[in-house]
Amino acid sequence: MLPLLTSAQIRQADAYTIANEPITSVDLMERASKAFVGWFINHFPDKRESITFYCGTGNNGGDGLAIARLLGGHQYKKIYVKIARFSDRVSDDFTINLERLKQTSIPVIEINKGDELPDENSAIIIDALLGSGLNKPLTDDYERLVKYINDLHRTVVAVDVPTGFFSDAEILPGATVINANLVITFQQARINFLLPESAPHIKSWETVNIGISEGYVQTLNSLYQFVEEKDIRSTLKPRSRFSNKGTYGHTLIIAGQEKTMGAALLCASAAAHAGAGLTTACVPQSGLTALNSYLPEIMAVIRSENEQPQIEWDKFSSIAIGPGLGKGEDATALLSAVIKNYKKPIVIDADALNLLAENKTLLQQLPPGSILTPHMKEFDRLFGEHKSWWQRLQTGMEQASKLQVYIVLKNDYTITLSPEGKAYFNSTSNAAMASGGMGDVLTGIVAALLGQKYTSLQACLIGVYVHGKAGDELALPNRLNVVLPGKLAANLPVTMAKLLA
Repeated sequence: MLPLLTSAQIRQADAYTIANEPITSVDLMERASKAFVGWFINHFPDKRESITFYCGTGNNGGDGLAIARLLGGHQYKKIYVKIARFSDRVSDDFTINLERLKQTSIPVIEINKGDELPDENSAIIIDALLGSGLNKPLTDDYERLVKYINDLHRTVVAVDVPTGFFSDAEILPGATVINANLVITFQQARINFLLPESAPHIKSWETVNIGISEGYVQTLNSLYQFVEEKDIRSTLKPRSRFSNKGTYGHTLIIAGQEKTMGAALLCASAAAHAGAGLTTACVPQSGLTALNSYLPEIMAVIRSENEQPQIEWDKFSSIAIGPGLGKGEDATALLSAVIKNYKKPIVIDADALNLLAENKTLLQQLPPGSILTPHMKEFDRLFGEHKSWWQRLQTGMEQASKLQVYIVLKNDYTITLSPEGKAYFNSTSNAAMASGGMGDVLTGIVAALLGQKYTSLQACLIGVYVHGKAGDELALPNRLNVVLPGKLAANLPVTMAKLLA
């Protein structure tokens, strides 16, 4: 796992590297600036393009001055530097880099408090005004300058974080933030890059390695982790010789109504394609023909509207409930029966989540290790309205610990929240997967993995990763604008085989 650090932890890691490598802080800044420049020159190769740096007087501004000097050394011909002197605070490393820059021919002008903002003609703007330590909204001259830059509608590249952007705190609606086309950040993504509030301000981001001590970073035991492909490869278990269908578990999918059988079919199909040895769908009589036609490998338990199905609970290795189930009294009774009779972790999605929101007693009775898979609105129905994703992240960590369950909070970087109070951000998926039924497929995958004796945490992390990876393999190489859930489910064996190779 790649730990995601808070701003305070990043400062700790920098300080440790400086003290123990050892390296001076200005030399670490030089190393970071060289890493930035290495990425920049490969993606902005036109050395005749005009580039203006907007620098503050702290370390972020120091980075900007060093980057400007280094780009000049790479023969970029039209570089300009504008220093915002809006604060009396000046870092030592900023001062050193300003003196170094003055040894070049790059023009520097200063903007003081209350000054009229100078005309800007450059096509590319480098934002190095304020860094990751910002902890309050922009006001006065900084706010005025950021609004001015945004109104220019130029290509903006931010150094480390966009000015006004909080790395690890709630970003309030309407906050003044530089809108960056690209952020080149040092060592690792900032936590808020992975939450939807970043979308208006960050079109894309890239990380560059600056040699921070990885061993020390691991000792910080961050609550936030980024799941990488190597984590999944090391956890997935290959099928062995002399195994049989019983080796890989029997998954029960309780889902669907007469008009919502699609959800049940997608969920059950995903379970089968994700490797469940046996898959049974508990569906209404009206859905049996559709089930048999869609995937004859799936068995059925029939339920009627006014009578609970006869289920042999002990025969199932895992159970998922909810997709297309409805919210009537019969659905509530069925969910209650599952919670009462099945003592292993349960995967709960869609309508079953909404039933839990209306029946908090059932929520408190979930078997330890159960997995909830809400999208944003379902999460808020369960745990109350939230004004931001940062709030949801904190609530999810608290509730997962309180209830001793796993919460898979779905978004671009789907987050698994664990009973240990940790948040695991997924690194796969794409916008082509924004299609009805994708959540049903994810539920089936997670349930199948549980049935194959993966732990609840492993089932969540592998399930979410593989789900997104299968979508990436279908969409990105083929440049598809939409990936349908059924196609994704069918692609799961291929995706998992590649990860096991």
